[in-house]
Amino acid sequence: MGILNLTPDSFYDGGRYTKFDQISSRVQTMINEGVDIIDLGAFSSRPGAQLISLKEEENRLFPALIKIRELFPKVTLSIDTYRYQIAEQAIKYGANMINNIYIKKYPKKMAKIVQKYNTPYIIMHMRGEPRNMQNQIQYNNFKNEICMFFKNCIKELNEINFDKIIIDPGFGFGKTLLQNYNLINMIPELKKMSYPVLVGLSRKSMIFKALNQGPDDCLHGTIAANTIALTKGANILRVHDIKEAIQTKKIVQLVQQNNLEN
Repeated sequence: MGILNLTPDSFYDGGRYTKFDQISSRVQTMINEGVDIIDLGAFSSRPGAQLISLKEEENRLFPALIKIRELFPKVTLSIDTYRYQIAEQAIKYGANMINNIYIKKYPKKMAKIVQKYNTPYIIMHMRGEPRNMQNQIQYNNFKNEICMFFKNCIKELNEINFDKIIIDPGFGFGKTLLQNYNLINMIPELKKMSYPVLVGLSRKSMIFKALNQGPDDCLHGTIAANTIALTKGANILRVHDIKEAIQTKKIVQLVQQNNLEN
């Protein structure tokens, strides 16, 4: 899954893709590099970010979505939004998936939308919202709370006969640096819920702070983290760097497919 932020303030690529020639060029590059899904986001979810208005999200997202779908009719598009109004209109404009980082905002209304259109739905764990999530990092039982969050979300979705669910543990969303690494080790536990697991580790602070670098200088750390996540059972890598992620996944798959004991 390739990240395409239509924002002026995302932590790594904010401001790079705000004009349509930039957007279309980036989409074409990602397709050429072999991307499976492109995730469009119109609001920043970096730590401390303020939520933007519904109107501003519409103005950033929909013109780009409509044009991308027109120029690239076959590419699979995911929409990174927590608003059910945005999700429904995006699906009508040709989006194929919804990626919801803020499940607790409109849980029932968003569930009805993805159920109505039978649209694959990424559910992510986050405490609070981006502006205050890093103030909510004290857990009584970290592993248990994460697992119960997903079990409850899945139960509610299954109750309306919806099961096109993808689990995102929420790396960097209301977790300390070390909790994020604990979360990688939890992937096998999350896999027991019988749904695909998506990991978003790309160039995040859990990597660049651990390396005493900035987001621009932690590609190799991202590759290492993605490699470990894949060996733990992750199904989808959400990344800025498509070619490198595809090479990483291919090598891991070759190792896994050729594990002969004798």
